Amino acid sequence: MRDLRENWPAHLILILGVLLFALPLWLVFAGATQDSSAIARGDLSLIPRLSGFSVYADVLGQGAAGATPVWRMLAVSFGMALCIAVGKITISVLSAYAVTFFRFPLRMVCFWIIFITLMLPIEVRIIPTYAVMADFGMINTFGGLTVPLIASATATLLFRQVFVAIPDELMEAARMDGAGPWRFLRDILLPVTSSNIAALFVILFVYGWNQYLWPLLVATDPRLDTIVIGIVKMIGVENVVEWNKVMATAILALLPPVAVVLLMQRWFVAGLTEGEK
Repeated sequence: MRDLRENWPAHLILILGVLLFALPLWLVFAGATQDSSAIARGDLSLIPRLSGFSVYADVLGQGAAGATPVWRMLAVSFGMALCIAVGKITISVLSAYAVTFFRFPLRMVCFWIIFITLMLPIEVRIIPTYAVMADFGMINTFGGLTVPLIASATATLLFRQVFVAIPDELMEAARMDGAGPWRFLRDILLPVTSSNIAALFVILFVYGWNQYLWPLLVATDPRLDTIVIGIVKMIGVENVVEWNKVMATAILALLPPVAVVLLMQRWFVAGLTEGEK
């Protein structure tokens, strides 16, 4: 109680911040259970209606206004986010390992080329990337959704900084024990960086889940609609928008990334707060 009395301004600001973020979500949650025409008129109640919770089963099975069922869009988004997160981490770990522990010509040139790509936003690279995907016949494919997004200069830079902090004595000791490059990576480096990998996985999963521009461009097949694209299509229909179904879909779209954050919270916080090992 003493800490509460002394730090009441910080607690007050924290509570206001929580309300600022939670109130819109509660409005969406409550609105999903109400009549769509009432929502369109602005008669949105803060109290959910128990009889309206069937809307979640409706959108999961049928979608809205003939759109792709929400369960399918959730599956596409989950698969896309998972592939992007795993792919980014795998490529970043291997590339950072190569430029840190191997000596080969133009090693630092390769690293700086990777680093320079940080200066180029995806909007600058999106047309050439689309052209490459078209040449490989990957338009309207799941590979076209994921492959261009699995390289990450940021993750490579972060893993390189972790690997640079590894003592040279540890590498020499592993070499004297007969550990080859793959065993050194598998048995020593990966356990040491497990917290960083977990933190990056959460960040990259949410990044992949929220992708909008690239899926909108590369996948015109409704079977490959992500949940973000699906919500936009629900709002952009020509007839009356079924706002209760749109809100229910938005709540369902929140659940997988929130579940990933909650399940990996301990490792996520450790990866962000741990200093050099």
